[in-house]
Amino acid sequence: MAYTPPAWPVSVKGVALDSRRRVLLLKNEREEWELPGGRLEVTDSTPERTVEREIEEETGWTVKAGPLLDVWIYQPLPETLPDRRVVIVTYGCTVLTPDTEPVVSNEHKELGLFTAEEVPELTMPEGYKQSIVAWYERM
Repeated sequence: MAYTPPAWPVSVKGVALDSRRRVLLLKNEREEWELPGGRLEVTDSTPERTVEREIEEETGWTVKAGPLLDVWIYQPLPETLPDRRVVIVTYGCTVLTPDTEPVVSNEHKELGLFTAEEVPELTMPEGYKQSIVAWYERM
C-alpha cells in the first residue's frame, strides 16, 4: 500500500494593530480568541492577498500584509476534533485605516482590541500569542 501524506488545510492570519497599538482579535465558536484571516482560496493570487481580503471581510479594516511572522500547526483538543490539524501562516499587517472602528462579521461572535500586556491571559492557542509577540517586537 502506498503512503499518502496528510493533506491539512492552510489558514492565513494577520496580526494587525490599531492606532493605539492594540491587536485586533476575533472570538470564534470555540470561545477562543483568534487572529483575523482565513483559508487560502484558489482565487487569491498570494497568501498575502488572502489575509488582506479576509481581514477586510471580517473587520472592515484595509491592511497591507507585511513580513511572514510564523508558520505552525494548530491541533484542537483531542476530545473535540482528534484528527484535525490546520497549518497556520501568520503575517504582520500594516493597517491602512487604523482610526476606522472595526466591525465584527457574522463569521465570529465578538471582536476585541487588546494591548500586548492583555494578550497572555486570553484564551487562545499559543501559536497566535507567539505571532503577536513577534509583531510587537518588530514594531
